[in-house]
Amino acid sequence: MNLDPVQVMKGQSNPKDPTAAPVTASSNGDGKGGWVEKEEFDQDHLGLTTKPLLVSCHRRARKVEGGIFFPKPENAVTIAVSSRVLFRTETEQKVYEQKGVEEYLRYQVEHENEPFAPGPAFSFVKALEAVNARLRELYPESEELFDIVLVTYNHAHVGVRLINTINHHNLFIERFCMTGGSSPIGYLKAWQTNLYLSADAEKVREALSEGIAAATMFMSNKLTEVSQTQLRVAFDGDAVLFSDESERIFKAQGLDGFFQHERDNEDILLDRGPLKDFLASLGKLQKKFYAKGHRLDCPIRTYLVTARSAASSGIRALKTLRAWGLETDEALFLAGAPKGPMLEKIRPHIYFDDQMFHVEGAAEMGTVAAHVPYGIAQKHPHKKSLNTGK
Repeated sequence: MNLDPVQVMKGQSNPKDPTAAPVTASSNGDGKGGWVEKEEFDQDHLGLTTKPLLVSCHRRARKVEGGIFFPKPENAVTIAVSSRVLFRTETEQKVYEQKGVEEYLRYQVEHENEPFAPGPAFSFVKALEAVNARLRELYPESEELFDIVLVTYNHAHVGVRLINTINHHNLFIERFCMTGGSSPIGYLKAWQTNLYLSADAEKVREALSEGIAAATMFMSNKLTEVSQTQLRVAFDGDAVLFSDESERIFKAQGLDGFFQHERDNEDILLDRGPLKDFLASLGKLQKKFYAKGHRLDCPIRTYLVTARSAASSGIRALKTLRAWGLETDEALFLAGAPKGPMLEKIRPHIYFDDQMFHVEGAAEMGTVAAHVPYGIAQKHPHKKSLNTGK
């Protein structure tokens, strides 16, 4: 499987950085490219003369339990999701590319009662909502919940179709940012966003530079069935939870130098990585379940999946997490073995890695993987024949 941006996102790489992750821009989300094509586009569909179809969007009652449905940003774990990773929008993207923005907007209005199909972040968002339901049962007055914000470059005209789609899929998303083509990063900071998921690698890098945990998502041709009752989140270690310090040593000194560096610095904590605070946010919600006696059946489960070796380099990672007051429910030290088969067993709703090599391997096994474009690996991509200590 190849998640090359030309094949997956139909976009263009950054000409200033040939090793950078795919950069796309779109009027219907966060990029210019569409998802991988599955069928030829019907040109007759561009006549745009049909009336909107009256497709039923099953609207549910908004019963407020304990008076809390809209937590304040400072209390919530805020997940910002772009429309192009929450839903599938290939057809609409082709209208935009072939006919321009005005025809695109008219097409969206004419089809506003036709819901979008689920995208790569859909199951993750559904799992967040399942956790919220459990939290409300245990803590009906608490604002410590997941709060999902839909972020899109779209014009407000498209909002009707997005709302119809959200109601059709029975999602609880009340907060929108429709920026009309402007950058959403300022809004992410205002929402005190804990995690931003997008199809636009440039905006993801911009978010990371502002200290916001962020990752680029891709649509896999194969998706593994995931739990409906337990949120499962898997993380790589270096350049994701931790800094890329050890990865830099490996690139400069090789595997032996990396092992020696880890032994010499076993008791020195690793610096924080871009997703460390997101793991901390998950841990804070987990402890609310533990406090009610639900450690063994907690609806949140976290995993460290690293190519580090346990005896040679794993102890420093574990000591760092412990010193931070953090933990993962499971830790897998693979010593360079492929991550895909392990992730297939875990079946996470999302897996974060800084190397496209591992993102591709996970996607081949049906895992929804997200790329964190951070650290030295972006300049020196992993080679398939290389067995790293990372």
